[in-house]
This record gives sequence, C-alpha cells and structure tokens, in this order.
Amino acid sequence: MTRTPATARRPKIGLVAGGLGAYWPQFPDLLPQLRRSAARVTERMRDFDADVVDVGFISDAQEGAAAAEELRAAGCDLIVGFLTTYMTATMLAPVAQRSGAPVLLINLQPTEAMDHASFDTGQWLAYCGACPLPEMANSFERAGVPFRSVSGHLEDERAWARIGRWIRAAGVRSVLRNGRHGLMGHLYPGMYDVSTDLAMVSGNLGGHVEVLEFDDLRVRVESVTDAEVSGKLAEARETFVFDDSVVADDVEWAARVSVGLDRLVADFDLDSLAYYHRGLDGEIHERLGAGMILGASLLTARGVPMAGEYELRTSLAMLIADRLGAGGSFTELQALNFRDGVVEMGHDGPAHLGISRHRPLLRGLGVFHGKRGWGVSVEFDVRHGPVTLVGLGQTRDGRYKLVASQGEVVGGPLLKIGNTTSRVDFGTDPGEWTDAWSATGVAHHWALATGHIVPDLRAVADLTGLELVEVP
Repeated sequence: MTRTPATARRPKIGLVAGGLGAYWPQFPDLLPQLRRSAARVTERMRDFDADVVDVGFISDAQEGAAAAEELRAAGCDLIVGFLTTYMTATMLAPVAQRSGAPVLLINLQPTEAMDHASFDTGQWLAYCGACPLPEMANSFERAGVPFRSVSGHLEDERAWARIGRWIRAAGVRSVLRNGRHGLMGHLYPGMYDVSTDLAMVSGNLGGHVEVLEFDDLRVRVESVTDAEVSGKLAEARETFVFDDSVVADDVEWAARVSVGLDRLVADFDLDSLAYYHRGLDGEIHERLGAGMILGASLLTARGVPMAGEYELRTSLAMLIADRLGAGGSFTELQALNFRDGVVEMGHDGPAHLGISRHRPLLRGLGVFHGKRGWGVSVEFDVRHGPVTLVGLGQTRDGRYKLVASQGEVVGGPLLKIGNTTSRVDFGTDPGEWTDAWSATGVAHHWALATGHIVPDLRAVADLTGLELVEVP
C-alpha cells in the first residue's frame, strides 16, 4: 500500500517514565502524583506529529529491562525517558543500550518551584528528577551512549519547544533511514559537484535510492486521460497566478506530465525525487523533462521534494528542511548586490510553493536557460523574514555533512524570468559571505528554508551522526 505525503514516515517515539521503587512504601502519596505527571507527559507527547509507544512506569532494574525489550521490539526512532524523581542508572541503562535508537532524557518537575514552607520529604521527591540526571550522563558516557536531555517543568513551553526539536529531528532521521529517494534520468553534463555515489547515500543516511528511467514517466504520462488533465489544470489555476505569457498547449502538457508524475511517485513509493534529461530536437524525453516544473512544484508543496539537474543530495536537503516544517526550495546563487548588502539567490524549475511570499506565478518561457525545451516555470519570492540555507555536502573521504547559514529575506527589486528569486541579508558583506559559504565545500545547489532552524539542524546532526558546518 502506498502512503500519502501528509502521513508518510511519522517518527515512532518510545516513552518510558520511572522512579525509585524504594520510595513507594515510605511515601504513599508520591507514586500517584508521579503517575499523574507521567500521564501529562504522555498527553503532551501525543500532540506532536509522531506515533507514541508508551511502555508505562518502571520502578526497578527488572522493570527497566522489560521496558527495554518492549521498546527494542517496537523499532523506535527516538526513546524519551522521563525522570520523575530519583532513579538509579541501572533502570535506564538497558533502555539506552538495547533499543538501537537515540535516547532523550527529560526532567520535568510538577511546577516552576517548590513551596518550601509546606513541603515534606515526599513532596520534595516529586521535584527531584534533576538529581539522577548527572548519574545518567556519567553512566551513558562510560557505556559509549550519546547523552542528551531537556530540563524544565510540566507546563514549561520552552522545555516543550526543545523536546519538539528532538522529535522533529527524529522524524528527519526516520525518513532518511527508511525513505525511498528517486533518481531519474542522468547527470547534467559536467556538474562534478552534483554527481552522487548512490552507495554513499545509504552508507551515510540509510534509506534506498530507486534508479528510474524517463521512460518510467513516459508510460504513465501516455495513460493520462483528458479528464485528469482538466482536473490538474483546475488545481493549477487555484494554486498559481497565470501570467499572460502562459501558452495553453504548454500548460496542458505540464498538467499531463504532472498527473503522470503523481503516479510515478505513488507507484514507486517515493519520498523525494531528483531528475534531469537533456533530450534532443523536441523528442518525447526532452518534452517530458521540460514539462516537469508544474508537477514537481506541486509535489514539493505536498511534502515530496523534487530537485532538477539530477541533484540528489539537494533533494535530500529539501526533505530535511520540509520535515522540520521549514519548506525547502531548490536554490543556487544568482548575483551579489553590494549596493543593498544582499545575496540574490533562487533557481529555475521546481520550487516549494508553501514558502512563497504571495500566490506563486506561472510564467511561460520560450526557452529554459542552459536546458533544452520550453514551457511553463514557477516564479516567486520566498516569504520575507528569517531563512536558513541547508546544504548536504560530501567530504573527501565520502562522509556527508550538513552545511547551514541563517539570514533574512528582505524586499527589493527582483528579476521576472520564471525563477524563484530572493534577496537574502546575512548581516555581512555579500562577497565575504559568499566566500565563506563556498569554502565549506557545499555544492552549488541547496535548500532555502523559512525560519532560523540551525538549532533543529544541530539536533538532526546529533541523531544522524552528520557533521554540521555553520556559516555565520
């Protein structure tokens, strides 16, 4: 059964709460209070876009071992351990060691502070989740288990925002480890930086790369009905402003290709797709390549990122940005504006419609620069405000790394050539920023995402083992 992008690859979050069982007979009111806190954590956890596997409350090492086996069998993407009060490291060590998933420990006391005048020992112990945290860190370090934690109180929104960051990162880890990534066509001739060793995708990130032919698209486009074309045209008119330059035959062909592309994604169960085909003299493969932009943009907006020019690592960077809720549009450098202190960037071809400042424009082009064919292309400016560039680079020894830089999209004059174009202010000289960005070894394409998401990317890097290079 194929998935829909809206529900695809939801992360599976394991949840276990615990406290030291020796306290229960000493302080009869303590365990019920801690269970109430655990129930509140479970409730808040289910508000995230994730599937929660709650294995309940543990009170000793034996129950911890049983919880570890249950979580291991569940195949979680992240395990959250709730320290409700003091507990020994032996209670959570097996969870951390056996699960095969990253572990996040949370220490959320009932309220902001104790009532010192009225509290007795049992009431204090409900606030004592911080006490075992250094013990866990020490034990994890000696066992070779990466340690991460969030401390706060049950209704502390800052703490829940940090927890949410780890859960989103777990979603990225899940889609990379379990995702199916299409690669259709062939390399744009001469683009050494774009060339990708498919074995290294699985080696660095996990997942599967499905090698596709443009004929896989051709046979699906050939079976598209006129009624389906009409339906896709209606969707396009609801989504885009049609410029006067749009030719009816060209947009109808783009709509037909879009329907075929939808089928291709469904049939191969794809989470992302990178493509390119040069073509020749207007033959069918050239026409298919030139007709991709409409459908690729619609799919990107639905959570299935598409990148042109065979840019597999950028389609993966777009997927990372999208799963962090930040969009992620196919982007490269266009020009430097030293008068206004901005870097102008964007790209022709598919774009993430969800991050457009206004309703995106569909423009007709008689020629696609640097590519064969003609047809319709997408034009817009990314929403003004904070943005983050997200690139997926590769080191000399084959390891992948995330490359990121935060800036702000600002207003000003833009080209009207059927490209996405944005003016990004990085708070420094455009030339100096460009040199620093290029020096990271990032390829000449990347994802332009909305918001300042470097903290989220740090969590992604932690959970995936990728290096993160930040350009100020």
